[in-house]
Amino acid sequence: MSLPEISFSVRRQQAAEQSIAYLMKQGLENRDVISLAAGFVDEVTLPVSLVRESIADILTDDAVGHGVLQYGTTAGFGPLRDNLLTHLARLENGSTSDLNVTSNEIVVTSGSQQLLQHLSDALFDPGDICLVAAPTYFVFLGTLNGVGARTIAVDTDENGMRMDALEAELARLEEAGDLNRVKMIYLVSSFENPSGVTLADDRRKQVVEIAKRWSKQHRILILEDAAYRELRYEGEDGPSIWSYDETRQHVILAQTFSKSFSPGIRVAYGVLPRDLVSAIHDVKGNFDFGSPNLNQRIVSHALQSGKYEQHVAGLQSSYRVKRDAMLAAADEFFSDIPGTSWLRPNGGLYVWMTLPDEVETGFESPLFQHASKKEKVMYVPGEIAYPKGSPLRKRTQMRLSFGVETPEQIHEGMRRLSEAVRHVMS
Repeated sequence: MSLPEISFSVRRQQAAEQSIAYLMKQGLENRDVISLAAGFVDEVTLPVSLVRESIADILTDDAVGHGVLQYGTTAGFGPLRDNLLTHLARLENGSTSDLNVTSNEIVVTSGSQQLLQHLSDALFDPGDICLVAAPTYFVFLGTLNGVGARTIAVDTDENGMRMDALEAELARLEEAGDLNRVKMIYLVSSFENPSGVTLADDRRKQVVEIAKRWSKQHRILILEDAAYRELRYEGEDGPSIWSYDETRQHVILAQTFSKSFSPGIRVAYGVLPRDLVSAIHDVKGNFDFGSPNLNQRIVSHALQSGKYEQHVAGLQSSYRVKRDAMLAAADEFFSDIPGTSWLRPNGGLYVWMTLPDEVETGFESPLFQHASKKEKVMYVPGEIAYPKGSPLRKRTQMRLSFGVETPEQIHEGMRRLSEAVRHVMS
């Protein structure tokens, strides 16, 4: 007699078949494949010595060590949150007093994905709306889908989300009677995953003004995901979207140390509107009782010692070389393929490429199958970075990552990928 089937929840069904799980599995299990897909950081750059020194210093005293290895607080290690204020002030080119927030508005999470999940749980009911750039961070699309939210893409150009398109979409939703369901505008502000695009400074100010003006029935929040903010290789840092919100009540700033320090440490933080803090504490408290205490101490130690900034400077130099290697290889191998174009990012880990109209890039496409199985090279299909069913969704784009491979492997991977494109086109 066979066992009865398990009755799964709707959320389990909504969470099925996430692209990120497939891509990570393929990247880890197929070591013979050159991965231009994985958004991993370069293992050579991980701060092994710095972490070893930090742990030794932290655990020198047994009494301190006992506290470090105990549970922490839901909000996060107090001295770390103080150090984060200083860190944020440096990124904003000001002083801590200029920030107009205290450590009480900072919550530490186990990676920025945990913060995105908690915000989704706290803010979205099924049918509520989040406006996103087209394309956008595809993992967050899965998170939103998992809570039953509607995700609507807004058109973009080389300067990020178009503010005229955002205004038009809000007007359309108001006319349809759905403005009351709009909860959030989500933007990856610098070197966006997947496109590498940075939101222009004037649009950063405009989006805050738009969110305030359209908050007619309730407050529309902006979630600024600044995961790649510190990975700049040329140009000057501009102000964050968050900095234009003088009231500190419309913009949530999410930052992580996964890209700039270590993904294995899993430490990130959010700067939240004051009246959102307790809600996130409640959700987080039900989830984990507090993020890993030792990991938070390591990041706090690195920040306070000044060695974190030194590490980031070295990281920027290393990734600059790899970005340049990918762009040079794109020029070498793709320039003569008609209808092909790509964006040149000033930072981050990704190059966004568009192929001719007849070359689809999805997981089931001839290109993906030939590239991964015959040429032994992988990429991320661009279509997964758009909400399903969006009229803005394109099927001929791909995200290429230069984070994991060496410059030599990047060059070879781009050569193989160009051969796969030529094969499909022939």
